[in-house]
Amino acid sequence: MKYMTGNEIRKAYLQFFKSKEHLILHSFPLIPENDPSLLLIGAGMAPLKPYFTGKLVPPSYRVTTSQKCIRTDDIDNVGRTARHHTFFEMLGNFSFGNYFKKEAISWAWEFLTKVLELDTDKLYVTIYPDDKEAYDYWHNMIGLADERIFKFDDNFWEIGEGPCGPDSEIFYDLGPERGCGKPTCTVGCDCDRYLEIWNLVFTQYNRTKDGKYEPLAKKNIDTGCGLERLASVIQQKESNFETDLIFPIIEKVIAISGGDYSDPRQKMAMKVIADHIRAITFMISDGILPSNEGRGYVLRRILRRAVRFGRLLGIQDLFLAGLVDTVLDILGDEYPETREHEALIKQIINTEEKQFSATLAQGMELLNDMMAHVGDDKVLTGAEVFKLYDTYGFPMELTEEIAGEQGFKVDKDGFQAAMKEQQDRARAAHTKVSAKVATPDTTKLDQSKLVNDESAVKATIAMIGKDGVEISEARDGQEVTIILDDNPFHAEGGGQLSDTGVLCAAEGKAKVTDAQALPNGLVYLIAEITEGVLRTGDAVDIAVDKQRHLNLARNHTATHLLQAALRKVLGNHVNQAGSLVTPDHLRFDFTHFSPVTQAELDKIEALVNEEILKNVPVTIEEMALDAAKEKGAMALFGEKYGDVVRVVSVDDFSCELCGGSHVANTSVIGSFRITSETGTGFGVRRIEAVTGPAALKLAKDESQELQQLAGLLKAKVGDAPAKLEALLAQLKDTEKELAQLKKDAALSDMDSILAAKEDIGGVPVVAASAQADSMDNLRDLADTVLDKLGSGVVLLGMTHGDKVNFVCKVAKGDTKKGLHAGKIIKAAAQAAGGNGGGRPDMAQAGGKEPEKLAEALKAGVQAVSDILA
Repeated sequence: MKYMTGNEIRKAYLQFFKSKEHLILHSFPLIPENDPSLLLIGAGMAPLKPYFTGKLVPPSYRVTTSQKCIRTDDIDNVGRTARHHTFFEMLGNFSFGNYFKKEAISWAWEFLTKVLELDTDKLYVTIYPDDKEAYDYWHNMIGLADERIFKFDDNFWEIGEGPCGPDSEIFYDLGPERGCGKPTCTVGCDCDRYLEIWNLVFTQYNRTKDGKYEPLAKKNIDTGCGLERLASVIQQKESNFETDLIFPIIEKVIAISGGDYSDPRQKMAMKVIADHIRAITFMISDGILPSNEGRGYVLRRILRRAVRFGRLLGIQDLFLAGLVDTVLDILGDEYPETREHEALIKQIINTEEKQFSATLAQGMELLNDMMAHVGDDKVLTGAEVFKLYDTYGFPMELTEEIAGEQGFKVDKDGFQAAMKEQQDRARAAHTKVSAKVATPDTTKLDQSKLVNDESAVKATIAMIGKDGVEISEARDGQEVTIILDDNPFHAEGGGQLSDTGVLCAAEGKAKVTDAQALPNGLVYLIAEITEGVLRTGDAVDIAVDKQRHLNLARNHTATHLLQAALRKVLGNHVNQAGSLVTPDHLRFDFTHFSPVTQAELDKIEALVNEEILKNVPVTIEEMALDAAKEKGAMALFGEKYGDVVRVVSVDDFSCELCGGSHVANTSVIGSFRITSETGTGFGVRRIEAVTGPAALKLAKDESQELQQLAGLLKAKVGDAPAKLEALLAQLKDTEKELAQLKKDAALSDMDSILAAKEDIGGVPVVAASAQADSMDNLRDLADTVLDKLGSGVVLLGMTHGDKVNFVCKVAKGDTKKGLHAGKIIKAAAQAAGGNGGGRPDMAQAGGKEPEKLAEALKAGVQAVSDILA
């Protein structure tokens, strides 16, 4: 076995299969394309599913990839084990009906033993018990003895609906020192001795929605070989995390934190951070942004988990973005898309980490409150701890550590039960998602005869599909997919919604509600049959919704002008971070470090309208990607481009790669109005705007609203702003006077409060009810009383509806005598049906029985006496 770096292993794998006539494809993005069954790409074969099912013609019948993958099913195990990751690379070689088991097994063995030079005596395989063919190849062709071939019932690969079949796994023996020591330890044992490094899936069947296994017309090969696992074997490392693919990140974390990798607790935290920053970098580079749902939630969860473990290592400053450079040093050359979005990746990470730091502080307050209200057993319930974990991102370990320092315990069983409930709900929801691909098998279509022509008004139906299956006809009420031989509908893409319209045949009509493009560019329509019947081969008259199409084109061209204007006004650091083009409005997300001022928005809006008034032609050219980049064309964030791209230019003002609809010249846009500018919560700003008819309607609506406002103010339209400003200034003065009156009222009974002073063990103590309308005022009043006393204890209570609230302040010098505001206020609050706690010098609490206020104050005084006794 010879030493190789992780990057060398990847290159060797791809080149080996290139020598076996495989086409090397760059990794697909982590966002699945046209596959509603997947949230993220989690396996090498996932993006290739249409080729396995035969619904699309592959670019080659032999393909090899190193696919970036994200899995979060076992996120809580990351860092605890040697192999679990959120992000990993899956090496794979695939055959779409070309070769099968013999070649797959032979080439796997050749690569492992000849190229990587692994010790053949340490290799073992598993097979499906009924797969005699695989057994014969391993035993007779490769020459493995029976004792090194294991038959397991779970050697059958499937992930719900779709292609599946028996598989054969290859294991490497890491040696008895890595095992459990049991006499029964062998392949399949739960210990770390026998490591699975490659899975060969013999895809023979297609599992239908109702659970049937139908033989595929062409048998396929799908293999998965974990790059990080293979590196750990070749580099002879204890785990994937010690390989050169990950450990440099850990070394950077050690340098930042000053931590100790030999400490098991710190070691786990460092592994989590190193794993998660890889996932974060690649997810953002593929167009995923933090949010509270879907892929964005996965990203946010991973990022927050990394921050939490950074805090456990004692890192208080922002640190995650600083690790991106190390990730790019390792993987940036293999995945250039990460380098292209480096600035955006770092900005989003910084902003999200900063925001979560504030959330952590809020979570700490809730944890302190939980501990203040816990029972005498000092056990935090599992439900409460899970709420901290689920809502505020507190890991149970962090809660346990903080609580333990103050003598509290965590109900771990209750926490796990709450966690399982959530996981069960998530699994139940996931099983409801259909795994179908929207179109039937399109490989029999002659794509050279299928054209996209925006001017087409007549066409022939080339194919009709229902639930992923080709049908010959569709009748009234059915929703189907339709492929035309001459298609004028523009497909959804690049943030732009699709065209809609109507198809009319001799015996039926259909309403086209959506248009989507397959990876090979073929456009299919989603349509509802509204009348009669449509059949394959029918001639149809086409009516695209022209007004919708024009409004989409207006808003899309305006989006390009907006991005160019933003860069001119705010700077070249502005990059697109998402967009939405609808017939009614446009939305554009972009990177920027602060809110855009009104003056800047006015300038941006003016620049766009200036280009509109110039009546500039919009030119569209197709050229090689390299030529487009030389021309200065900007790429859209998260979009995937082929070798030939479409370049949309507006004179020398704007030049972008884009496949969307556009106007012929800028004057068609009419006018451009910005309607809002906001932050999205992760270092990206968002502008929404309207054009054409929507901009005209906005101007009319605003004029009517201004006239209505002037009428209410009994002023002329031109005088309305000044009069409103004067009224607001008057209102502000009135609010200040009212606030002062309330404060004066709270202080007016100062004499009666001070009269309650008593001396306990030489310490002045004031316990009294007070008039206040808020906790802020009650705290201010307590501060004032303590200032008057000069030292001692102040305990104030106020009733508010059906509740009672308390504030306790203890002079700093008196805390040294053992006086503790948290303990004093807890005694008072419990006497009034509540609970509470806090710091030695300040605490606040509440109760549910306001009628017991006097009794509660006495209890507080008694607590002071008990402490000083």
